[in-house]
Amino acid sequence: MACGVWATGATNKQHYLQGGPLEPSPPASRHGGLPRSIADTDDTTTSEPIFPPLHNNAGADTDSLGSGATPPSRNGASAGVADDDEVARPFIRTSSPDSAARTGMSVDVEDDEDEGRADGLPGAGPRSRLLHKMHKFSLYETASRFYIVGGDVTEKRYRILKIDRTADNASELSITDDKTVYTQKDMNQLLDTIDDGNKGTGGLKLRCTTWGLLGFIKFTGPYYMLLITKKSTVAMIGGHYVYQIDGTDLIPLTSPGFRTDQRNTEETRFLGILNNLDLTRSFYYSYSYDTTRTLQYNISRERTALINGQPCPMDDDFNSMFIWNNHLLQPAAKVLNAPYDWCRPIIHGYIDQAAVSIYGRTANITIIARRSRYFAGARFLKRGANDLGYVANDVETEQIVSEALTTSFHAPGPKFYASPAYTSYVQHRGSIPLYWTQDNTGVTPKPPIELNLVDPFYTAAALHFDNLFERYGAPIYALNLVKARERTPRESKLLDEYTRAIEYLNQFLPKDKKILHRAWDMSRAAKSRDQDVIGTLESIAEDVVTTTGFFQNGDGHTSPIRVQNGVARTNCIDCLDRTNAAQFVIGKRALGHQLHALGILGDTVINYDTDAVNLFTHMYHDHGDTIAVQYGGSQLVNTMETYRKINQWTSHSRDMIESFKRYYNNSFLDGQRQEAYNLFLGNYIFAQGQPMLWDLATDYYLHHEDPRLWLEKRKRDYINWYTPKFLEERVLMPYPSPKCKTSNHNKSVSSYDDYWLEYYRPSTLSSFLKMFPFKMNSTIKYIPFKSTQDGRYDLSPFRVRTELDGDAQEKKKVKKEVTIMAPQDIARIADEAADTASLRNEKASSPASGRGISLQRWLQPNDTNKHDTPTTPQNSTDAEAHHQQQLLWNKNKASALEKTRAAQWTFTQVVEESLNPTVSTAEAEDYARYVSHPQNLPLVVSAEIPDSEIEQEYRDHINGSWHYPSDSGGGGAGSFGSLSSANNSNNKPGHEDDWALYVDTLHIGENPLTVTEEDALKKRYKAYRKWLRGKSLFKQQPVD
Repeated sequence: MACGVWATGATNKQHYLQGGPLEPSPPASRHGGLPRSIADTDDTTTSEPIFPPLHNNAGADTDSLGSGATPPSRNGASAGVADDDEVARPFIRTSSPDSAARTGMSVDVEDDEDEGRADGLPGAGPRSRLLHKMHKFSLYETASRFYIVGGDVTEKRYRILKIDRTADNASELSITDDKTVYTQKDMNQLLDTIDDGNKGTGGLKLRCTTWGLLGFIKFTGPYYMLLITKKSTVAMIGGHYVYQIDGTDLIPLTSPGFRTDQRNTEETRFLGILNNLDLTRSFYYSYSYDTTRTLQYNISRERTALINGQPCPMDDDFNSMFIWNNHLLQPAAKVLNAPYDWCRPIIHGYIDQAAVSIYGRTANITIIARRSRYFAGARFLKRGANDLGYVANDVETEQIVSEALTTSFHAPGPKFYASPAYTSYVQHRGSIPLYWTQDNTGVTPKPPIELNLVDPFYTAAALHFDNLFERYGAPIYALNLVKARERTPRESKLLDEYTRAIEYLNQFLPKDKKILHRAWDMSRAAKSRDQDVIGTLESIAEDVVTTTGFFQNGDGHTSPIRVQNGVARTNCIDCLDRTNAAQFVIGKRALGHQLHALGILGDTVINYDTDAVNLFTHMYHDHGDTIAVQYGGSQLVNTMETYRKINQWTSHSRDMIESFKRYYNNSFLDGQRQEAYNLFLGNYIFAQGQPMLWDLATDYYLHHEDPRLWLEKRKRDYINWYTPKFLEERVLMPYPSPKCKTSNHNKSVSSYDDYWLEYYRPSTLSSFLKMFPFKMNSTIKYIPFKSTQDGRYDLSPFRVRTELDGDAQEKKKVKKEVTIMAPQDIARIADEAADTASLRNEKASSPASGRGISLQRWLQPNDTNKHDTPTTPQNSTDAEAHHQQQLLWNKNKASALEKTRAAQWTFTQVVEESLNPTVSTAEAEDYARYVSHPQNLPLVVSAEIPDSEIEQEYRDHINGSWHYPSDSGGGGAGSFGSLSSANNSNNKPGHEDDWALYVDTLHIGENPLTVTEEDALKKRYKAYRKWLRGKSLFKQQPVD
């Protein structure tokens, strides 16, 4: 059956067109605003197989063989190695053929997948996604032009773009897009022809290789072309890769002999400002997935196109709000019919992906943060909202949770874009939509907040919430985390005004579509000891998720469809620290609902300190740090550890460092970043007679409407401020049933989606080590391998990890091992060891020597027979048992966790025994034996020791001559126990002060708790004197 599909697909899919011009064909004429097809499609009615053919419709080599030509020579490294390099490989040019071989250059034609209109009529229609999508590019140059050769993912179809080297004062670009699709052999012949035609001026040279074109920009001189030179894979969604930009190159479109005018310092300064924007940090793009839209929007768009009976257009539906190179794409959009065939739209924000392994099932978690390009800027320079309703630090965060059972968005059948294994949840953060600013010209880390304009109709807030209704639907859950009570009102001023704005707007909305406002002083709750910050956030998160819902794809028949209506809008004063913590808790709650919908969890709650939540926490920490660096200049000051009150000493030191970084960047570097944003985003465009960017006193008019146009603009209604259409409930139509016969049922998956070629790369040699899904971060990496072998470790990522599971945190090896024992065992072993040592020394020493013996030996009755025998049978047994126990301890050496537990147990036991003193049985027996001793030793003995019982070497120490030396320097033999000797010693010089200090210490004043001025000079009030000077040994970082 497979062979039959192969043969049928190969017979019906291949079309050939021989002959063609030596020069590139002119651009395809425009017809109805859409590009003309390269060749007319086949009108045969042969049915196509339901499943994609195994040869992937790749017609390069097959075309050459079918036309009787030999296959083009290929470099093995290019055709047989997975495309995971950071730097693109250039187009492979073969040796130049002779002139006779160029007379019949063949031009490849589109397959019949490009069927034009959905009704089967020839003409303009949705273009084939497979043939027009290019992944790798090579830039060639001659003396007069640049040529960009683009190839698809199979390296079998190629196109060429011609760019003229413009003059210095050219106002428009001269770009020609050749719509012809070439094979590798034909492209080689075309490049050789161009090379021969330019031999007199140096020929055709390879300038560089690139992964895409970001656009064109112009300052005071020539145009510049911005290229992607390096990339890295960061995510895979539905078989479509998402890449991060790791390297760019800015190439001027000037002739080779062009020399910059050294007197034109403005051009050099503009280039320096543009270089302040690092495009290699947190800029992302994809060749086949629309990263500017949410998953719910992308699936809904494709489903609607399927119901209408035609494939969805592959471009022209990007959300310009998140296209950060939109200004650079405008010159190409003016002269190219399909600019997105060559240029890639990029987003700015954060993208990360990780896997959760659940007993063989894998769930991929993808976080996508999209930063708006409107009213974008640095922290203190962009606050509140502009008059168009766009707010500062506007970030859309989407978390996609999918089960990796199947790769694509399609369900078996095939049911296009109906896989129930994909879910998503969207959140939003943004500054408070009011007119307010903070002036950071001073040196204060927290400038005062000023409400510049009080609008009684709250026009900016109305525009902003209407835009949120358009993007996400209703209701909007506004979570406000600013401070409510302050000694000097700062944030609380915004709280009051924001509350009044929502109350005003809500009075005109329908009852079930009103804005849900929840204000909570999170900073005050974090500082309070009797409030549970995380518990409160958990209750809010559950309310948010159940109110807005989440998206789950399905066909509507065998699998349910869920759609998210509304969004949670979270804000604090900066929309950084507190906002990220709240969004994490909301995302964690949504993660439980998403995993429950996928059938992975039986409940919707996931506990903290599990592998899944720990992995999710790391992802959200990186997400918050990246957003904070982009807006505030430093990473998060307060993390989840701060609000969960774990590792407080470590987190406090880190928070203090990040506070210093944020203060430094806001004070000295934000101005440069803001200029780079304004130049790259097109907020400032150079024009003759206008002031330069660096001469502007403020960029207010770059981000707000021109006041001269206010009279011409139609004012919005103050009462009907919203658009009723945006309040309608979002619905995803069920997949058409098989009874509804449409043209879609006769098409293959490759007609709608080319994930098969992009992800699986069937004609390419791949390895696991180079594949992104294999290298993806996963909960499996947190599992200790040794613990899994003996079955002591629970592999579930939803099990709470306690200290009992600490084997995962074991170190590799500890050089020095310590045997941990209980305190009573330590005392018993020490006594036995001392007893054994004393018995061994008794033979070599005289009984009258008086050298130390153990306490147990001293308490035993005086039996002379025991002095002749080193040990009794009982002692021998104890020693043997102790030796065996010691060998057992040495064999089973304690681990790091056991040492920690023993130390903690010892400390706990000491505290317990000090609070509840008890006498053990052994201690009671020792005391009874001590009291009934035949020698009747007194409990208190005299301090006078006969000289006969004192060894000569210890006499000076006992008599105290070491403490009170004689005038002659020798060690006199005074009477240590006599009072007269003590009185005489006090008469020696230097002891009067000590005696006076001692007497003063014993004196208790009338008010012993009151410190007087005289007491401040005393030594024991040293810390008090420091405190009076403003110093303190303990300083805590305030939680903001």
